[in-house]
Amino acid sequence: MARYDRAITVFSPDGHLFQVEYALEAVRKGTTAVGVTGTDIIVLGVEKKSTAKLQDARTVRKIYKLDDHVCLAFAGLTADARVLVNRARVECQSYRLTLEDKVTIEHITRYIAGVQQKYTQSGGVRPFGISTLIVGFDPTGAPCLYHTDPSGTYSAWKANATGRNSKTVLEFLEKNYTETSGDDTVKLAIRALLEVVEPGSKNVEVAVMTRDGGSLRILDDAEVDAITAVIEADKVAAEAAKKGPSSS
Repeated sequence: MARYDRAITVFSPDGHLFQVEYALEAVRKGTTAVGVTGTDIIVLGVEKKSTAKLQDARTVRKIYKLDDHVCLAFAGLTADARVLVNRARVECQSYRLTLEDKVTIEHITRYIAGVQQKYTQSGGVRPFGISTLIVGFDPTGAPCLYHTDPSGTYSAWKANATGRNSKTVLEFLEKNYTETSGDDTVKLAIRALLEVVEPGSKNVEVAVMTRDGGSLRILDDAEVDAITAVIEADKVAAEAAKKGPSSS
């Protein structure tokens, strides 16, 4: 029987490209990443992998700046992400040099998705084993969040998650998402991530972009711990409120 998963350019009889599906499986095994947009803020949250005692944790990143106003988080193979991020950064600078304007979020998303798609129909290569969440503010000041996957598909979202247990996070966001601003958006993103991750700054990394500030700011450990403590206290209070009427 023919093995349809050996070549990237060969479809199976039922219309599947198995190498692309295997790349999607690599994404599902990657650490969770979540993106949430508010009225004037965008939040990216990622699950931190535990690092070796002697390793410098600053060298293990899941959130990257592509340009001053565009950021990316990913789930999947870190080495693949590094290559794709470097190509995207060159495209951002090329766009700025050619048009004397900063790149739009949709343009750089379309470029990244185009590179990912090209690697699904060329011989001698394999698909990128990553999905990305790309964020920034468009020229009108509206927050943008785009998702790309190894097949080269991209789409715009108000909130989304990718990686391991992303289905659980997405279900939480669908139930709880409302258009918020400021700290409320940050809390929502962290609450979504805590559905599948242990609380604490050791396990969570959070970055925010504001319309006024524009550039990316990664929250320090103390800020993440403080917000996590508030979320945990709210959860305990909500559970106590539920138990209260029934016990009386």
